[in-house]
Amino acid sequence: MKIAEFGVETWLNVWEKKATYDISQSTIASMTMNELLNLDGQGGASFYKLLDQQKMNYGWIEGSPEFKHEVAKLYQHVEPDNILQTNGATGANHLALYALVEPGDHVISEYPSYQQLYDIPKSLGADVDYWHIHEEDQWYPDLAELKKLIRPNTKLICLNNANNPTGTVLSTDLLRQVVKIAKQVGAYVLVDEVYLPLDHPEAFTSIADLYDRGIATNSLSKTYSVPGIRVGWTATNHELADLFRKYRDYTMICCGVFNDLLAVYILRNRDKVLARNRELVLNNLKIYQDWIDSEPRASVVMPQAVSTSFPKLTVPEDIEQFCIRLLKEKGVLLVPGNRFDVPGHVRLGYCAPEKTLREGLKRLSEFLRQYD
Repeated sequence: MKIAEFGVETWLNVWEKKATYDISQSTIASMTMNELLNLDGQGGASFYKLLDQQKMNYGWIEGSPEFKHEVAKLYQHVEPDNILQTNGATGANHLALYALVEPGDHVISEYPSYQQLYDIPKSLGADVDYWHIHEEDQWYPDLAELKKLIRPNTKLICLNNANNPTGTVLSTDLLRQVVKIAKQVGAYVLVDEVYLPLDHPEAFTSIADLYDRGIATNSLSKTYSVPGIRVGWTATNHELADLFRKYRDYTMICCGVFNDLLAVYILRNRDKVLARNRELVLNNLKIYQDWIDSEPRASVVMPQAVSTSFPKLTVPEDIEQFCIRLLKEKGVLLVPGNRFDVPGHVRLGYCAPEKTLREGLKRLSEFLRQYD
C-alpha cells in the first residue's frame, strides 16, 4: 500500500517543538491535569479514588458502558451500544475507511480538508474525486458540483464539519441536501465532527442524527481540549457498528483503563469544559478579528467559533519558506497552506492561550513589515 506524506503532521513533527509562540494548532488551549481534576471542585479526589480501584488490565475493549452512555448523550438517535471507542478521531476515521472502502469504489471527499479523508481511500484503491470548497463562497462547497460528481457506484462521501483548516461550519440544510444526494445511490456519509461551533452549539447537527448511513467521528482532542488521552469514537447505526467491530479488532485493542476513566470524567463535566472553552474562543476570536482588521497583509474568512482558521497572507515568497523564516527569526509557528494544497494561506490556531496568541500575532505583524 502506498500513501502520500501527511502534510500537516510531517510539518508539525519537524517544527512544533522549536516554537516559542505556537499559533499553528487546531486544539482549544489544552488543559493541565490540575485544571481537569478541579472541574468537579474536588481537586481530583473523586477521580483518583476511582482510579485506585482499577486493575491495569485491558479494561473495556470498545469503551466502558459509562463512556458509551455519556457519548450517546451527544446525539439524538444513537444508542450507546453503537458507540465504539477509538484512538482519537484519527483512529475513528481510519476504522471507518478501512471497514468500508475497497479497490474500485468511488469516494467523494471535501477538499481541502483533513488529509485522511481523501488519501486513505486512495491508498485502499478507491477512485477519489474532490468536492472543492471555495474561498469566495465563504469556504462552502457547491451542491451542483456534488451532483455532477456522484456516480451509481459512489460508496462514500467524506466531509469535515467544521472544516480543518478553514473553520467553516456546514449548515444543517446543506447536510440534508448531501444526504438526499447520497440516498440516491445508497452512499455512506462520513463526517469528522471534532470541531464544535461554541457560539451556537445547539445549532450544530451531527450526520448521525440526519442519516441512517451517516458516520460521525469525534474525539476529546479539539473542542474538549484534551488531545493527550487520545480518546475518540464512531457513532453509527447498529449495522455499521457491528461491521466496524470486526475491523476494529485488527486496528486496536483498547484505549486503556486510565484513558477511558478520564474520558468519562471529562464528558460528565462537559458543561464546565465547554463553558471554559466558549469564553476562551470568543475572547480570542475578538483579538484575532482586531488583528485582521489592522493587518493590511492578512485577510480571512472568519471561522465560526471553532479552533482553526485559514488566513491569506500577502507575501512575495513561497509560503513554506516564509513560515520557516518566521519560526527561526520570531519563534512563531504557523502551518503553511501548501500543506493543504492551498499556497498563500496559513493555518492559524487562534485558540492558543491568550498571551501566546497576542504575542504571536504581534511578532507576525513585525515580520510582515519587512515587505512594506
